[in-house]
Amino acid sequence: MNNKQRKRLEELNNAGFNKTHEEFMERAELEFIRNKQNINFRLTGDNKHYNASQCNLFVRNIKQHGFYNTPMKEILEKGISFNKHSINVGGQYSRDIKRFNNTTELLGFVVGFNEACSVFDYNETANREVS
Repeated sequence: MNNKQRKRLEELNNAGFNKTHEEFMERAELEFIRNKQNINFRLTGDNKHYNASQCNLFVRNIKQHGFYNTPMKEILEKGISFNKHSINVGGQYSRDIKRFNNTTELLGFVVGFNEACSVFDYNETANREVS
């Protein structure tokens, strides 16, 4: 995503709900471009926006919660990339976080991990409010 696209997305996000249909569609496409930056396989079909946003959320969750076999420092320095059969720290040929048989399995893991993180975050918030 280049700076022009990033600025336009920020403008559309700040505009609130006073947007035309074309502006909503433009915002969705710009978010898709942003979300799929580190995805190195083709996303198609009706779920491509959902899957790209789940991958983006996965990266944020990994940066917040970490992953059991990967040092947090390495994740923050090199970033995360998604490939057909693996999730890696850094680029496609870097260290694997996890390997999969196909992209469907990879995306299922990503969604499940995000759900687990949301439950964990919810429970943490609930425990703080009770205390």
